[in-house]
Amino acid sequence: MKRIRVLVVDDFEPFQAFVCSTLKKQSHLRVICKAQDGSEAIRQARKLQPDLIVIDVGLPKVHGIEAIRQIRKDLPESIVLFVSQNSDADVVQRAFDVGGKGYVLKAQAGSDLLPAVEAVLQEQQFVSGGLGEHAFTCPSTNPPATQSRARSSHKKARDPLAPDPVTA
Repeated sequence: MKRIRVLVVDDFEPFQAFVCSTLKKQSHLRVICKAQDGSEAIRQARKLQPDLIVIDVGLPKVHGIEAIRQIRKDLPESIVLFVSQNSDADVVQRAFDVGGKGYVLKAQAGSDLLPAVEAVLQEQQFVSGGLGEHAFTCPSTNPPATQSRARSSHKKARDPLAPDPVTA
């Protein structure tokens, strides 16, 4: 099986470390670089030309969606998987509009990240549960859409590594 070269982009280092350690569980996935903001993601993607980019939406300097818009100009073949705590339907749709193949909510990353990676690598769309009631269109992905079976009753997903706002 071909080794997939992965760029991981997240500004919250503990979550970035979680993504990297999760991806390392699959022998065909190799994290080649980590970035913490959108401008660094653009620079590293152009330099390293990863097969897969796992990126947060809310990044400093350059927003994740804008970073992918710029990256896709030079690297249209790179596969993009967004991982974010933002569950707003308009944001998710914009992520697909710029070329994202999947969207994972951070609160569900423990169960959804690896299935999402496998789905997008097989040219299928992936959307975390809780977002599945919306019909997102991905112009460059073949149906049927792959979705997590998990359902979220919360409109906004909370970062699982952030302090609990009730007890903090």
